[in-house]
Amino acid sequence: MPKKSSGGGLSATQQAAKFLGVSVLAGAVMAGIALPAAGALGLAAKGSVKGFDEIPANLKSPQLSQRTTILDSQGNQIATVYSRDRTVVDLKDISPYMQKSIVAIEDSRFYKHGAIDLKGVLRAVNKNAQSGGVAEGASTLTQQLVKNYFIEEAGDDPTKVAQATQQTLGRKVRELKYAIQIEEKLGKKKILENYLNITFFGEQAYGVEAASQRYFSKHAKDLNLQESALLAGIVQSPSRYDPVNDEAEATKRRNIVLQRMAEVGDISPAEADRAKEAPLGLHVSRPKNGCITASRGAAFFCKYVEHVFLNDPVFGKTAEERAKVWNKGGLTIRTTLDPQAQDSVQASLKEHVNKSDSVAAASTLVEPGTGKVLAMGQSKPFGYGKNETEYNFSVDRAWGGSNYGFPTGSTFKPFVAAAAIEGGKPATQEYSAPYKMQYPSPVQRCGSLPYRNSRTKPETVENENESEKGPYRMKEAMAKSINTYFVQLISDIGLCPVVKMTDAMHVVQGDGSKLPETPSIALGAIGLSPLTMAEAYATFASRGMYCTPVAIESITQKIDDEERSLPVPRSTCSRAMSEKTADTVNTLLRGVIDSGTGQEAGLSDRDNAGKTGTTDERKNAWFVGYTPNMSGAVWVGSARQDVQMTSISIGGVYHPVVYGADVPGPIWKDAMTGALSGKAAPDFNLIDIPDEGNGDDHGRGDDGNGGNDGRNRGRTGGLIGGLFGGLTDGGTTGGAPGGTLGGTTGGTAGTPTGGTVPAPTFTLPGNLTQGQGNGGRNGGTRR
Repeated sequence: MPKKSSGGGLSATQQAAKFLGVSVLAGAVMAGIALPAAGALGLAAKGSVKGFDEIPANLKSPQLSQRTTILDSQGNQIATVYSRDRTVVDLKDISPYMQKSIVAIEDSRFYKHGAIDLKGVLRAVNKNAQSGGVAEGASTLTQQLVKNYFIEEAGDDPTKVAQATQQTLGRKVRELKYAIQIEEKLGKKKILENYLNITFFGEQAYGVEAASQRYFSKHAKDLNLQESALLAGIVQSPSRYDPVNDEAEATKRRNIVLQRMAEVGDISPAEADRAKEAPLGLHVSRPKNGCITASRGAAFFCKYVEHVFLNDPVFGKTAEERAKVWNKGGLTIRTTLDPQAQDSVQASLKEHVNKSDSVAAASTLVEPGTGKVLAMGQSKPFGYGKNETEYNFSVDRAWGGSNYGFPTGSTFKPFVAAAAIEGGKPATQEYSAPYKMQYPSPVQRCGSLPYRNSRTKPETVENENESEKGPYRMKEAMAKSINTYFVQLISDIGLCPVVKMTDAMHVVQGDGSKLPETPSIALGAIGLSPLTMAEAYATFASRGMYCTPVAIESITQKIDDEERSLPVPRSTCSRAMSEKTADTVNTLLRGVIDSGTGQEAGLSDRDNAGKTGTTDERKNAWFVGYTPNMSGAVWVGSARQDVQMTSISIGGVYHPVVYGADVPGPIWKDAMTGALSGKAAPDFNLIDIPDEGNGDDHGRGDDGNGGNDGRNRGRTGGLIGGLFGGLTDGGTTGGAPGGTLGGTTGGTAGTPTGGTVPAPTFTLPGNLTQGQGNGGRNGGTRR
């Protein structure tokens, strides 16, 4: 018996008989190949049968790359993203004129022949032989479809594209075999449908639906006669017959198509003549590809979603697998973006910061307890021109953000407070907190040598104003953002509890690395992103539960006529601190807004809390705040960290000095007000924190809002306070309860500014010691 092929089809002998006069002839009409003599046929045919038989029996139709649509949480379109702009449609959704015109000009005998048009091949061979070149081709629509399959599989790989289009006899023979299989498997209507969906029509449009939208801003089913003829004519040479760039040449080609339709009887000569006189009627829609075209100013959120997809293993084990799925497209991605919140963020940014300002602002809102990213925007729009940027200031470098994030200033202090409270320190903890001091030394680290300040050139830290002199308890120190208090606190508890707390809250530097174990972290010297800060503060709002950020709700992918759901990453929630600790921090940060540095940012219609922050040389200003159901961070500064925000105009408003309260604060307030409008207003679970003793207010310290220093700081204390209070506090009747011998924090009794007292050589037990904090640089922060 004759040997069967691997696919169960014709034997090698039968295939040879069928293709002896077909496959070689078809290959001969390729560009650059002529048939000068019959001898060439025999030579070319020799050995071709074996090669044909060895070609895999089944051609798998590729999944056509299509546009991906990104939606917000309400189903509104944010953007479309694609490597090839294509929308696959059924044949019934393609105009009959379009179907007839493409068949007339590309393969008028389409419904009369099989996979190969033998008459067409012989006609082309004869004409090419007469001309001595390639004057006519003979590929059927089915053969062209097969070639397009190979091109589609090649994607954007130039080497594979060259292989898929190379002018060789081997490729032509392979196309012929697959064309026969497709004819038997699909039938004429499906072949025509697939061809119209895969072919390139120029102007970045793949498939007839995208082409119809591009040139006429209408669906393919609504194309009229002359519009259909124009599109059909483009296929032969999309660049030559591009109607956008060469209307005259495109018109000539369209009229050739109309004439051919009349010749084959699809339309009457009169219809053809009328259509030839009609203008092209272009209504061009420019390509809207990529996040740069996103609505609602959500371009940076859109890019964040793209980075999540390309980096998360849930979408593929390797970067190559994930990129392949993304480039194939056909995805409908429903995100967590809240349109109300996004609109509010963008409106607030536009109101307070101009895109042409020397500094930029970025804001991100998230939902406590779920990790959902609700809004993300910045003052400089996405783009590559003047006053535009491709960097997303709200996220870490891995997600398209800046290299290192931005120093956070005093917005880091709540993490130190949380670590201390979780470790057993009371919210009434008091320290001497002088105006200026050396960083105490040593400070314990996690399992490594302790931090030690320099003996020869010790680092120092100071408060915003000279009027800010302790002693202070935690509540007042947080409200007024007293630097020296938190340096003493972190030195008291050590660095390890702080690092463990920030690890639990997933607080990492902008480059993804863990926080260094240095006392300067207490004052926000390390660069973090607004998204990191918003999610971390959301931990307080959700009573100690940290949830990883999530931006994607669901994804469906269209494959052929079916849609399937893809798995998506889910937020992972874990307890970072006890409810009592979170409730205590909420109470402390509520005080910041009620009576501290954040009063300008406070919301009047609901429970809210937050913290201001400003860094050295006024290069960064922050406000991070939250309600029980929404958390948000606002950063203002220069991405290159080269602008000192003094004597500066931002949003058309002149600022002698920029503070966290007077630029980021109002942005946060307006953004949150709009985002929360009409939403529930739950309350915090507050903790009763006793106020400090009698006396006048020290004054507002954060962000330079100084007050009166009329308070009598002399306190009665225990034995140690009575003995050493005058040295440590400069008071008149004694030191703070549990006071310290003080390192460098004390002063001469009765002097307003204090002097320097050598550090003691012994340590007092328990809560009787303090003043051992240290930092990594002078000052380190403003509030």
